[in-house]
Amino acid sequence: MGIFRSGMSKTRQSFFGRIATLLGGSKIDDETWEDIETVLIQADVGVNTSQKIVEELRSRAGREGMRNTDQVQKALREVLMGMLKTPPVMNISGRDLSIILVVGVNGSGKTTSIGKLAYRLNLAGRKVMLAAGDTFRAAAIEQIQKWGERVNAPVVAGKAGSDPAAVVYDATAAAKARDYEILLVDTAGRLHTNFNLMGELAKIKAVCSRVIPDAPHEVLLVLDGTTGQNALEQAKRFQEVVDVTGVIVTKLDGSAKGGMVFSVFNDLKLPVQYVGLGEGMDNLVLFNPENFVLSLFDEN
Repeated sequence: MGIFRSGMSKTRQSFFGRIATLLGGSKIDDETWEDIETVLIQADVGVNTSQKIVEELRSRAGREGMRNTDQVQKALREVLMGMLKTPPVMNISGRDLSIILVVGVNGSGKTTSIGKLAYRLNLAGRKVMLAAGDTFRAAAIEQIQKWGERVNAPVVAGKAGSDPAAVVYDATAAAKARDYEILLVDTAGRLHTNFNLMGELAKIKAVCSRVIPDAPHEVLLVLDGTTGQNALEQAKRFQEVVDVTGVIVTKLDGSAKGGMVFSVFNDLKLPVQYVGLGEGMDNLVLFNPENFVLSLFDEN
């Protein structure tokens, strides 16, 4: 719980903390609902999701005969909790080699998330290999190689400018031949508006399945938590090209827009698998709905 409280402090102080001040034990009126909706939208919960939350709150208030805003605040926590789900266990066991494709735009924290995920999997006793599928930038190849050294995971890479699908094919074949359990595949930070790059992503996905028929087994989309609702628009484009199975939301500790996590569940219908709550190697944390929601409210 501690890491969620400290990691979500900016979102809590900037917006959700204001709900307590705003409501302040007064009687419920029409303004109460408008105020709550405004604060939710400002916290980047998104218009659709905010309206859904307020509708459910109003309905509960009527059914349960709520008279003051303290009751509303307690109900709000419960409604928010009900919108989130504990992430399913990732589909990376029960076979010789599991492949996780990691996608997202440049600057979202994708390669860093791959390194931290490899670290987590290594700690769990899994044999992990990395594939440098972002061949468009030499810096991206160097970055994943550095992460490989830090977390003691071998990296299969080509030269900058080489065919990313060919690199991923080689990495898949190498991981299979060397009895690795999990292959984490980095991909170029594809601008979601760039049709050619999106086509490349579909090609990488197809190449994995030539070596391992049902691969990739997970496609994790990395979203930058500081970009709020803009990240949701990117996500929809990625969903059109690859079957995204889960989301990693990064940089939540540096953001007051943590409300976007509710939109991931409500608008995208995707589970959040991990959240980034700091710079440290162990600050990529398995998403916990209860800890997340409680961390948005002051402890009193």
